[in-house]
Amino acid sequence: MIMEIEYSEQHEFEAQELERLFLSVGWSSGHYPDKLVVAMRNYKAVYSAWDGDKLVGLIAAMDDGIMNAYVHYLLVDPEYHGMSIGRKLVEYIKDYYKDYMRICVIAYDTALEFYKHCGFEVSEGASPMCITSLWT
Repeated sequence: MIMEIEYSEQHEFEAQELERLFLSVGWSSGHYPDKLVVAMRNYKAVYSAWDGDKLVGLIAAMDDGIMNAYVHYLLVDPEYHGMSIGRKLVEYIKDYYKDYMRICVIAYDTALEFYKHCGFEVSEGASPMCITSLWT
């Protein structure tokens, strides 16, 4: 039975909590839970969603301190999709950065409509680019 979802601003997580959540959505970064623990401590803004003691959603963002913020992680356990958890986490970030000029996210193509419903727009003439050691 799913309980009422509670939200937190904590930056401290157990490695196994992050590993389970990240792997639940198929993200390879979940194979590096100890690094994720450190990363969460270092992010400026972190909000998480909890079903009791189960981590079911997370958003994390970094910023330049005044103008630009970047949402690096937004993930919700697939068992909890359709419960507006992702939308609520985005609202927390939008409120946190309400005085900034820009909040950016690199969205997977399958998530474009979700982000559009949250107020994001596709930037014309811009494409996300990455160098990563996580892709195999």
